[in-house]
Amino acid sequence: MQDYLKDELQHASLSMFRKNFLGIFHGSISAKTEKNRFIINTKDAVFDNLNDSDFIELYSRKDYRWREASLDTEIHLSIYNHISEAKYITYTMAPFMTSYGIHHNRIKPKDYFGSKIIGELPIYDPKDFSTWYERAKSEIPLEIEKGQKEMLLIRGYGLYSYGRSLNNVIKKIAILENSCKILYHAQQCKY
Repeated sequence: MQDYLKDELQHASLSMFRKNFLGIFHGSISAKTEKNRFIINTKDAVFDNLNDSDFIELYSRKDYRWREASLDTEIHLSIYNHISEAKYITYTMAPFMTSYGIHHNRIKPKDYFGSKIIGELPIYDPKDFSTWYERAKSEIPLEIEKGQKEMLLIRGYGLYSYGRSLNNVIKKIAILENSCKILYHAQQCKY
C-alpha cells in the first residue's frame, strides 16, 4: 500500500510542479496510511523528481524522524486529527491564487468550472507572519472546518487543501488557480 501511495504522490507532485503549484523545496504533499500514521515529503524534497527517499512515514507521536520531515508536517497532522475525511493533504503556493488573495477578501469565480466546483471562497488573513508557524497548526484546521470547504487560501501564504482522492484535490487546485487567472485577466481587460 505504501508503495502505491508513494507512486501516487510522486506523479501528483510532478504534475503540480509543472503547473507551478509546488516549487523547489516549497510546498508539501502527504497521504494518510492508518489512523495515526501518514506519509509526507521530507524537508529537502525537490518536487519535480521525488523518489522513495523523499518521503517519510510518521506516527502522530513525534520521534527522531520528524527532524527530516517537511516544515509543514505539524499542520498536516493537525488537519488529519481534526478532519476525518482527509486522506490526502497538499500545501501549494500557485502564483495567481496567492497574488489574488493579497488584495481581496474572497474569491468569487466568474468562470463556469470555478463557479460550479469551487464557488465563493473566503481568504483567511493570518495577520501577523512573525507568529504564523506557531499558530498555523491550530488555526488552519479550524478555519477549514469553519468554511466547510476542502481548502483554505491564506493571504500571502498559499493554499491548504485536502480530500479523499488525490485527483480531486489536484483538480480543485487547478480550477481555483485557473479561476484566479481568469479574474486577473478580466480585470486587465476592463476599458
